[in-house]
Amino acid sequence: MNKEGFKSGFVSIIGRPNVGKSTLINHILGQKIAIMSDKAQTTRNKIHGVYTTNEEQVVFIDTPGIHKPKHKLGDFMTRIAQDTLNEVDIILFVINAEEGFGRGDQFIMDRLQNVHSPVFLVINKIDKVHPDELLPIIEQYREKVDFAEVIPISALNGNNVTTMMDQIKNYLEEGPQYYPADQVTDHPERFVVAELIREKVLHLTHEEVPHSVAVVIDQMKQRDSGNMVDIQATIVVERSSQKGILIGKQGGMLKKIGSRARQDIEHLLGSKVYLELWVKVQKDWRNRPFNLKDLGFSEDTY
Repeated sequence: MNKEGFKSGFVSIIGRPNVGKSTLINHILGQKIAIMSDKAQTTRNKIHGVYTTNEEQVVFIDTPGIHKPKHKLGDFMTRIAQDTLNEVDIILFVINAEEGFGRGDQFIMDRLQNVHSPVFLVINKIDKVHPDELLPIIEQYREKVDFAEVIPISALNGNNVTTMMDQIKNYLEEGPQYYPADQVTDHPERFVVAELIREKVLHLTHEEVPHSVAVVIDQMKQRDSGNMVDIQATIVVERSSQKGILIGKQGGMLKKIGSRARQDIEHLLGSKVYLELWVKVQKDWRNRPFNLKDLGFSEDTY
């Protein structure tokens, strides 16, 4: 039975890579469900984040950054992001106030011409620019798309995020509560654990290694005592040289990745964690449909 006056809906967060979409969704939810990195194209799957109050429930879809694909994985990521445009009640088009208008923005806005849902222009990272710079940015984007709302924010500091949430509520219609009030994502714990491990790889490695990495949870089991979770995971890379970088001298890099990931996983699970990591080479996995599906990148999975 629906509560009288209760509002609900689905909101897609789209934008070029590295504009702060994951930072925004994590700030809204008050905890990490989407991994964050200064490297572009961090998010690879649709992350469903659930924000619930006594008055409303908003299901956020944090999509991969829309970009020109360079391999089959990139094609999958871009297709996933575009598909959400016709599935949601509101679209948040996030841009970076520090970056000028680019072809990537035009690519996205061309696709926004055909959607019927209200589109908010969310200008992120306003803490990085002078307030006088905002008006020309707004005018430049408004010339191309008739946005329902324009909201400058700082996802990192939380500036104006409450205002954005109030505006979202204004556009939602009455509807059911889709998820329990204490649920913040519809992804299984195994998925979030794999993402936390991949985040540490992104933070600690450089050059080509980050984009060549996938993480598979081989086993995740609670001990009979109930106070420890054993996790075995494999980090998949494309080349032997990348495997060497991830393992590091005397296994030092892999230990560092494991140690940092374990802290976040323990916070997520509320339990002590014993984490074992391995590294495996699967050559050119980002261009092989079988490997992509095996590693969880398929439309019927997410």
